[in-house]
Amino acid sequence: MGEIEIDNLTKRFGSTTAVDGLSLDIEDGEFLVLVGPSGCGKSTTLRCLAGLESESSGDIYIAGDHMNYRVPQNRDIAMVFQDYALYPHMTVRQNMRFGLEEEEGYTAEERDERVEEIGEMLGIANLLDRKPDELSGGQQQRVALGRAIVRDPEVFLMDEPLSNLDAKLRAQMRTELQRLQNRFGVTTVYVTHNQTEAMTMGDRIAVMNDGELQQVGEPLELYHAPANRFVAGFIGEPMMNFLEGTYDDGVYRGEHIEYPFDEQIREHVDGASEVVLGVRPEDVELHPARDGAEATLDDHQFLMEVAVVEPHGNQNIVYLNPVDETGTETLLQAVVGGTDDPQPGMRVIVGIDPETVHVFDARTGEALHNRRFESEREVTV
Repeated sequence: MGEIEIDNLTKRFGSTTAVDGLSLDIEDGEFLVLVGPSGCGKSTTLRCLAGLESESSGDIYIAGDHMNYRVPQNRDIAMVFQDYALYPHMTVRQNMRFGLEEEEGYTAEERDERVEEIGEMLGIANLLDRKPDELSGGQQQRVALGRAIVRDPEVFLMDEPLSNLDAKLRAQMRTELQRLQNRFGVTTVYVTHNQTEAMTMGDRIAVMNDGELQQVGEPLELYHAPANRFVAGFIGEPMMNFLEGTYDDGVYRGEHIEYPFDEQIREHVDGASEVVLGVRPEDVELHPARDGAEATLDDHQFLMEVAVVEPHGNQNIVYLNPVDETGTETLLQAVVGGTDDPQPGMRVIVGIDPETVHVFDARTGEALHNRRFESEREVTV
């Protein structure tokens, strides 16, 4: 059983706290992604799990066994590093076999058979007698994975293993990693700063910032029901629109727009004064504005002007400004279909459905209200 329990883990480097009181339970066979910006503490957490860093305080358990004082080779884990860490003087076969040398219960023939089996599974059986410098980046990545898999550990630890690959190969290897993890059912902790990897690969995602856990949950929970403004801004590309303003008598008032909240939103927001209105770009609706359109707008529509359009093929990202205020910063981003053709300078009617709105406390950043979202699990903060 490869369940992991992290209890109040803190790691300090001198006066700097890299991980601050992290508590997290990871289920047996789960693929958990640790995600966050550079310096948030995710790699330090992984190194503490591996035994490469000692804890300043707190406890780590793997399969119910206390790990704090165990050296890495006695933790039954296998780690895949960002730089692959292959031995350049060894062949692929020797690199993969090296992980089995200290494992008891294998004969020399069984070790060789295991390497051949995993090499075949990863599509590198024909490369076993080559040296690492004769391989491409994707092939080296497969060798590093093979060296980890061949040991059949309780836990895989992966520290940004795809960051050195080009975009196409990275997408291919994401699928490959998911397939392998599903096949072996090994508990996996995967560190990345890439939210696409987090959203597509993880059973759950744990978001960290400044050494602290911000939220842990399923990918769609974090996307549709973020616990705070940081999570809302970090998860999603393009990032969520944030409009700072005040709230009074059921109405949000910003510098450029006023937006009345419906009863469902007011239930959560009443009592707050300074708030941030959050809207995903794909939830911003655009319609061409005809002459006199301003007179026909409802309470949740606004007249705005297209400032910039970024074509992405399958979609266009549209940057919107208040009308006749070309010097102002972009107020909203919207995502429209790739065949839509808004042009800079065009006036458009912008609609924001109340069911898609998020509201955050401007002082604490905590979510006061999230868009309507159904989930089998409750969001965990």
